[in-house]
Amino acid sequence: MRTTKTSTAALAAAVLAVGTAPALADVTATAATDLNLRSGPGVQSEIIGVIAAEDEVNVTRCIEEANWCEVSYDGSTGWAYGDYLQTTMADEAEPVAVYPNRTEIEVETVTVEEGGNEITAAGIVGTAGAAAGAILGGPAAIAAGAVAGAMSGAAATPEERTVTYVRENPVEPVYLQGEAVVGAGVPESVELEPIPESEQFAYVNVNGQPVIVTAEDRKIVEILR
Repeated sequence: MRTTKTSTAALAAAVLAVGTAPALADVTATAATDLNLRSGPGVQSEIIGVIAAEDEVNVTRCIEEANWCEVSYDGSTGWAYGDYLQTTMADEAEPVAVYPNRTEIEVETVTVEEGGNEITAAGIVGTAGAAAGAILGGPAAIAAGAVAGAMSGAAATPEERTVTYVRENPVEPVYLQGEAVVGAGVPESVELEPIPESEQFAYVNVNGQPVIVTAEDRKIVEILR
């Protein structure tokens, strides 16, 4: 995957400039896990808030070519990763992810203008850092209960000195497809940073946020916001 040659701010402006069909009604959705609210449709856009797990948002529209949806939450408007937004459908017993089902849900979709913007299948990546694969696990694992609850318990909780070390020793970000959530995995293509006096944990900066992972299986156990 290649990084784009344009900023996510410019990309957001391009999205807004595209003509669309008459607006459809907003769709109400629920965050499947704590989820970043970003200023633009991409992992390098500024994080302007966090949508708490199980909180509701209004989904205004989604980008057709990439997994990002514009939402309103707690008085703010921004962009969230669409596979982590869930809604109910009349013919489905369980909630479904908004983005893969955007046509059936009838959420409005927009297309990014051509002109040098490159869009990946799972998200828009900006200019800083290197693309190094995709975050593992994700929405399907959440639906199975394998992400949100799998890493609970004292054994998976880093000590305060571990958190302090990570905060005081920042590293350059690595940009991956998807948003980092607790329980998801960091791919083998990403080099982890060791933490002194801790064999259990390591850390890395994923999409602009320091995350602590288990050294053995590379699962995210804490996101330092």
